[in-house]
Amino acid sequence: MNFDHETRPNGVSPTTGEVLTEAMPWIKNVTGKTIVIKYGGAAMVDEELRAAVMADIVLLKIIGVNPVIVHGGGKAITRAMERASISVDFIDGQRVTTEEAMGLVRMVLTGEVNQELVEAMNRHGKMGVGISGADAGTIMAEQADSRLGRVGRITHINSELIEDLVSADYIPLIASIAAGDDGGCYNINADLAAGHIAAAIGAHKVIFLTDVSGLYTDFPDPTSLVSNMTLEEARAMVDSDKISTGMIPKLRACDIALSKGVHRAHIVNGTTPHGLLLEVLTDKGIGTMVTGTQVIPDSFNESPMGNFATKLRTD
Repeated sequence: MNFDHETRPNGVSPTTGEVLTEAMPWIKNVTGKTIVIKYGGAAMVDEELRAAVMADIVLLKIIGVNPVIVHGGGKAITRAMERASISVDFIDGQRVTTEEAMGLVRMVLTGEVNQELVEAMNRHGKMGVGISGADAGTIMAEQADSRLGRVGRITHINSELIEDLVSADYIPLIASIAAGDDGGCYNINADLAAGHIAAAIGAHKVIFLTDVSGLYTDFPDPTSLVSNMTLEEARAMVDSDKISTGMIPKLRACDIALSKGVHRAHIVNGTTPHGLLLEVLTDKGIGTMVTGTQVIPDSFNESPMGNFATKLRTD
């Protein structure tokens, strides 16, 4: 027998109940819907952070969200190239990927990074399935620039494999490798891959996890952190050339997704404890939200919801 004064010597804070109450309308809003999460930065490299983010994604799955994860692995690729004495070069912020380097990129992304993420997720149950964008031609691409070698520009998303996994209640973890019409593979920017996939599968949101707190108009001035903006404002920022090179592909990916009917895009600091949950399930959120047009294109095919989710009122 345990007495209350022993098990709860300081009482119970009502804050926990308030947080859950605040989360309820947001849980109703996302239950049954598909969310694409681009996973990168320190949250992917640090083992503890990786475990925490995977746990948060599993929690989203438990409350009825259908997460789809897209990842790169730039730091791991650089380390592997340096160990193999392959030159690490960039042009306009993009990695030069020779035929030799492409084999290494594929090995690192699919055989190392992807499997680490699957392992971290599957500590909570058998739900994570690791695939490459080249599997079943899920991501198709052509050469983006002859100077960059095997760096690809996405031409098409074959979404059937992703949709089959989601409908079977698995969580796909997709490495940003594409199949080429020439029979080879291409290295793909993971931000852009996430934007294209979100558009193709009719996702409700696309979320970009990164190492900064969101989009700054004058980085790192904290007063210049943007909490929300329109797609038109995001396009203007890209054209103005006033933001960091690392943020440009994220905003371009937001454009790809939102212009095809995805409702919201979010840029979130993945190193903030439970930052993903705070952005999705609280009133204020923590990152930068980009909103697009409310007019959904005729071609937009939003992912179907489960039976219970269709019974929820979210208005």
